[in-house]
Amino acid sequence: MMTPALIAPAPAVYARESWAEIVKSARMPQFIIPTIALPPAFYALFALAMGQGSAEGATRALATFGVFAVMGPALFGFGANIAAERESGQLELKRLSPMPAGAQIAAKLAATAAFSLVAFVLLYGLGLAGGVALTASQWAMLVCVHTLAIIPFALIGLGIGYRLGQKGAIAVANIVFLALAVLGGLWMPIAVLPDAMQAIAWALPSYHLGEMALMAAGQREASNLWLHAGPLVLITLAAALFAWTGEKAQAR
Repeated sequence: MMTPALIAPAPAVYARESWAEIVKSARMPQFIIPTIALPPAFYALFALAMGQGSAEGATRALATFGVFAVMGPALFGFGANIAAERESGQLELKRLSPMPAGAQIAAKLAATAAFSLVAFVLLYGLGLAGGVALTASQWAMLVCVHTLAIIPFALIGLGIGYRLGQKGAIAVANIVFLALAVLGGLWMPIAVLPDAMQAIAWALPSYHLGEMALMAAGQREASNLWLHAGPLVLITLAAALFAWTGEKAQAR
């Protein structure tokens, strides 16, 4: 039995676990390269190179691509990593250790936030180069929306990781990743999609977060915030239930 002197304070455990998660993810090029490089690369191609230098177009794309930038780290960082830890026995080992129960999830959130931050810096830098001009308050609101976007996608990733093996989790995360990006209007306005697909968008967190990001950037009427904040809360609660039931099923 461990003596109190051998048990590290909870903040130190959270910090060490978070750093270990960041280092582990950074050593996985198949994870780090797509999740960090893909959003800025797509933004540079579609918004800047093919957008014919329009500052308004660059601003709209920056808002939606910022949401796209957090999806990869959240879905794969939680889904694939949790599934891999389940298969290797690491998840069970951590549960049996004296580590605080929330340290593992907090560490994955920290890693997701860290890699998303790198993608944000690249995106925002490209946006400024492309003529994006926002006020300080607009930048602050945009960063808040983009950062809060981590939560629903992380919960979806958790639910996938608790239910599937590593290969299955990666495959499903890829499908979900692409579906949320396309049907959520992050790459193109949903108005160009068929009516049925436009209706599906209202059930997706990516669509509502994209619209909220556009409001933060001054590209949508802020008076319509409730139309997206309300559904987003419900979708996030559903994602939390999806993650919780997956965790309970796995713990049996």
